[in-house]
Amino acid sequence: MTLLQTMVTDSGIGLGASQGPPLAPIKDILTGKTKGEVTIRGWIYRTRSSGGICFITIRDSTGILQCTVKKGNVPDDVFADAGKALIESSIILWGDVNEDKRAPGGFELRAKGLRVVHFAETYPITKDQSDEWLLDNRHLWVRSREMTNILRIRATFMDLIHEFMKAEGFSETHSPSFVSGACEGGSTLFEVKYFGEKVYLTQSWQLYAEALAMSLEKIYTIAPSFRAEKSRTRRHLTEYWHFEMEAAWWSNEDTMQFEERLLEFMVQRLLKERREELDLLKRDISKLEKVKAPFERVPYTKAIEIMQKNGLAIEYGADFGYEEEKVLTAVFEKPFFIVDFPTSIKPFYHRPDPDRPNVVLCHDLLAPEGYGEIVGGGERIWEKDVLEKRLSEGNIDPTPYQWYIDLRRYGSVPHSGFGMGVDRVITWICGLDHIKHVIPFPRMMRRVYP
Repeated sequence: MTLLQTMVTDSGIGLGASQGPPLAPIKDILTGKTKGEVTIRGWIYRTRSSGGICFITIRDSTGILQCTVKKGNVPDDVFADAGKALIESSIILWGDVNEDKRAPGGFELRAKGLRVVHFAETYPITKDQSDEWLLDNRHLWVRSREMTNILRIRATFMDLIHEFMKAEGFSETHSPSFVSGACEGGSTLFEVKYFGEKVYLTQSWQLYAEALAMSLEKIYTIAPSFRAEKSRTRRHLTEYWHFEMEAAWWSNEDTMQFEERLLEFMVQRLLKERREELDLLKRDISKLEKVKAPFERVPYTKAIEIMQKNGLAIEYGADFGYEEEKVLTAVFEKPFFIVDFPTSIKPFYHRPDPDRPNVVLCHDLLAPEGYGEIVGGGERIWEKDVLEKRLSEGNIDPTPYQWYIDLRRYGSVPHSGFGMGVDRVITWICGLDHIKHVIPFPRMMRRVYP
């Protein structure tokens, strides 16, 4: 006997395990796939009573459905339970599906029986509460329709990464979260006590990926990364999900062309598979429909000129932050690359252009509408002497990187890759105003609870 059948039998309604109507997800009812007599289970989303009838809207992970419970159609004690069950009470309910244009989604379920699995206390979340209050109560806010829609999009986004990468012949691999040295800037490392030694939480898998690329050639991962950035912009998290890839024998241009195809695939599939959720989030779909390859390559010097023409006091050699990218992305209607960055502002592993040593063979991919950088990538230094020179120029102690330098001693080859901030991309795709909305329990400079 299943848990559901046990609950139905224990309810005192008189429906035995073999007599209970089939269980159906709400989405199957709303799409007309399931008709007749069914059982649903979920949580009370809305409820109101009018005399001898209770209108209860039930939500499950797939949608919401209006249910009517009439006095006389169910035993009096069951009707009383329906009337006193508050929002977020968990409930199992069964009855007949009927089309009703007045109901949300055009269908309702006319109850023949129900069981309140748990009577909730008065639910604390109501309208017009602040973002901070909702973050403090994130463990409850994740039940909201808004968060449910975002998390569905997020789950599909992750599925599509795996689908695309497997089709392209990439192998999924993993790397340590505890590391001995920095991949990006040392000032953004989280230091961790590790059995008497000093180690750090990883900023990226990249250095380890370069080792694995000499084995599997084409690899990727989806994993958390950590940046101790003291930034309070709408696009920064201290712990975020990082989609990274690395490929032996690839150039910077190979990687950019791959990103174009990847991003077009992801966005167009999400428009097809999660259109309902995007509509409920009131996303302007027309902007996403423009996301098709190729994407423009904008030299760093041109980017500087664009920002200067739009009133920013910025000079050659400056790195781009949120404010700069916000101005720059307003000029473009779809994602675009910035290329030819000065060698001085990029991490030590980026390969200087042999023909123009003052710039590196790397790129940033920026999303339009003010969202800014979503991907950073490029060629890695594969020559031992060039790598040692870059470490020296950056006053970086080579000791923690001896194994990394070793890779350049034994059959090194040109290679390239990228890192994508999953949360940033989903923020842009959903058209949201802050990255905190797209991750269940965000970690920010001043946020580690709940």
